[in-house]
Amino acid sequence: MQLKGIDRDERCQDPMKHTVARRSECPINFTLELLGDPWSLLVVRDIVYFGKRTFGEFLSSTEGMARNILSARLTRLQERGILQSAVHPTDGRKEVYTLTETGVGLVPLLLAAADWGAEHAPSTDAPPWWIELVRERRDELTQLISEAVREGRSVFVGGDSVVAELAGRTPTRPSRESGQHTVGPE
Repeated sequence: MQLKGIDRDERCQDPMKHTVARRSECPINFTLELLGDPWSLLVVRDIVYFGKRTFGEFLSSTEGMARNILSARLTRLQERGILQSAVHPTDGRKEVYTLTETGVGLVPLLLAAADWGAEHAPSTDAPPWWIELVRERRDELTQLISEAVREGRSVFVGGDSVVAELAGRTPTRPSRESGQHTVGPE
């Protein structure tokens, strides 16, 4: 599948940067050029992990992205075929953003980035039990998370989240009290 706006021989225009051509055929370079900057991957993270869908929800993220940057990134991600938007079902003034199938394909990258960041950062707010689960069951989580995102669910938020689903059916570690396995913090 060819992604939009990033052919080797074509030049692509980012409103926040100078016009650039793909620098190489390296798959890591391709991914970095497609996403363009850390803000883009944080938008994808917010959809996958926290179920955010609207401009206002993305704007409320901890990182404090500026409105103009967020607007440019949402546009860029749509142009590149990572996001799609639709009119909000109850408020026609808003758009709801969801991942395309290409965007869902970034789930393994998010899990790898979370694992690597948790290992190398001096501190993170990622729950240690989650990182352990990512390390032990990455392939299974990739499938569960991808399916959840396709269904409009997220990893952490809501009674139908991936974590809630795992807690209801899949043991991961022994509980101190019962000796049975549980998901989540002790």
